Amino acid sequence: MSDRAEPLPPAFYAASTTRRRAITDWWLLLHPPYTLWHLSYVAIGAAIAPRFDGGRLAATLVAFLFAVGIGAHALDELHGRPLRTKIPGWLLVTAAAASLSIAVALGVIGVARVGASLIVFIVAGVILNCCYNLELFGGRLHNDVTFALAWGGFPVLTAYDAQANTLRPTAVLAAVAAYFLSAAQRRLSTPARALRRTVASVEGTVTYTDGHVAPLTKRVLLMPIEAALKLMTWGVVALAATLVVLRTTT
Repeated sequence: MSDRAEPLPPAFYAASTTRRRAITDWWLLLHPPYTLWHLSYVAIGAAIAPRFDGGRLAATLVAFLFAVGIGAHALDELHGRPLRTKIPGWLLVTAAAASLSIAVALGVIGVARVGASLIVFIVAGVILNCCYNLELFGGRLHNDVTFALAWGGFPVLTAYDAQANTLRPTAVLAAVAAYFLSAAQRRLSTPARALRRTVASVEGTVTYTDGHVAPLTKRVLLMPIEAALKLMTWGVVALAATLVVLRTTT
C-alpha cells in the first residue's frame, strides 16, 4: 500500500502546508519544542552550580533564546529552506544578525559581572552557531557530534560558568549527559525530518506472526519516533524546572 497524498508539514509542530501564514512561519522557525528543550539545558547548568542567581539565569536564557531560538534557526532556514517558509532571505539575515548581536551584547554585559571566563563561551557560541548552521568549511562541522556539543553540552557549561565563574566536575558530567540526550534527539529527528521533507511516499505492509497485515506508511513510521521526541522534550523540561524550583526554594 502507498501513502501518496498531500505532503506532510516539515515538522510535527508545523501547521498544515495549506494553512500556513506569515506568523505561523515565524513560529515554526523557532522550533518551539526543541528550543524549549535546549533552554532547559541552560536552566540545568545554572541550577547545579554552587552559587545560584536567578537574574543571571534569566539573562542566560534570554541570550540563548536569541542565539539559538532565533539566530541559529534563521541561519538554518536561510541555508536550503528546510522548513519551506516564505520568510524573505533578507529578513532571515536581519533576524539572525540582530539576534546574535543581542546575545553577544548580553554576554559582554555578563563579563563585567561574571568574569573574563565568559568571553570564551561568547566566542565559541558565535563560531558554533555560524559554522554549523551555514555549513561553513564544506559542512565539516555540520554533523551529529557538533550538534550534540553545541546544542547539548555547551548550554550546560555556559550557564554553569555564568553562575560560578568556573567549571567543576559536576558541570562536565551534566554536559556529558546533555550531549548524549542531544545525540539521541538528533538520531530520532534526522529520520523524522527525512520522512516529512524528502520522502515522497512509503509503500509496503507489515505482516505479524498472527497473520494480521497492516499498511506501512510515512505516518506509521513517524508515530513512534515523534512520540519519543515529544516525551523526551517534556522530560528534560520537567527536570530543568525541578532543579530550578529546588534552588529557589531551599
